[in-house]
Amino acid sequence: MENGVLDEVYQRLQHTGPERDGWLSNHAPMAAEALVRHGHADQVHAWIDGYRDRLSERPRGIQRISAGEWRDPLGDPVRTGDWLTFFERQLTERPWREVLIQWWPRLLPGVAAGATHGVIRVGHAVRALLDSEQDGTATPARVAELGAGLGYWAARWQPLAPAGKGPYRSSDPRSALDAVPRVPHQRSGIRNRLAQLADLPGWPESAGAVPGDAETNAPDRIAAIVEAAALRFGTHGHGNPVMLVHATTAPNAIARVLPVLPAALWEPSIQAAWAATAAVTSAYSPAEARPMPVRGATDPADLMARGLHDRDSHGIKFIDAALDVHRRTGEQAVLDVATYANDLIVRG
Repeated sequence: MENGVLDEVYQRLQHTGPERDGWLSNHAPMAAEALVRHGHADQVHAWIDGYRDRLSERPRGIQRISAGEWRDPLGDPVRTGDWLTFFERQLTERPWREVLIQWWPRLLPGVAAGATHGVIRVGHAVRALLDSEQDGTATPARVAELGAGLGYWAARWQPLAPAGKGPYRSSDPRSALDAVPRVPHQRSGIRNRLAQLADLPGWPESAGAVPGDAETNAPDRIAAIVEAAALRFGTHGHGNPVMLVHATTAPNAIARVLPVLPAALWEPSIQAAWAATAAVTSAYSPAEARPMPVRGATDPADLMARGLHDRDSHGIKFIDAALDVHRRTGEQAVLDVATYANDLIVRG
């Protein structure tokens, strides 16, 4: 039943574009996948109804992109329609895993695409595909949603400033995030903020090597980054609640794709997860930490219901990531941070 509802949602959204107003991402398919996964399939269509005024039409193409001539249009948002059609065609001709594995290393250097929403949308789509395969085969609607995520990522492909290769100052991801330097001009949009990384003293050292034990397996290394970013939101999320959500949801999206990837792609995936988290942290962290308000302990069973009630897509996606962390660690603090994050986002 729930799988069928998500397919209905994807079909309902298939003619919508990945953005509106030139930059703002379409969060509907990502939030819908999270709501369905956490038991709210019966209310997801009503949630989409409330989101409807934030949807725009799928952009038209300009010129066909061929499989051998993809480098030039990469990162050109004017070609968004062409990229959507390209991946639609690719996924019709070949299995979705094959397409994903071919394009993952091409797209991964541009992990900042669409304020990291390109990789986040792909992560949600891959999780939905893996869920559907447990019941049989990947459904066409979910394959099409993966194509939309890949197309968006390719159109907004945006590399981060080159990173150095030196060892990081800390082996602990949370301490490493605390040591990431802030960009100096924090009143501009994300493209301008990320552009400042190239001239930021300390940035290469911050982004050049993933903190943590290199001997630890890949899923656990990314999980540690996600956990550190989620908990750090509790003390720094007040600076820019919406944007700092992505320091958690971007690496979590990469974690969701990792099981599909060959081992040769794990290390670059971990590097990209850390770079994305460090970049968002640098771009949006406030100058000073602030303790969270004291509140009663959050019940994990009620957390997504709270996000559904408050209706904000960023709150829903952060809650979704926090529930992933809690499932792995049992840590109560991450649930309390998710409640705080949702409150900040809704108030903001």
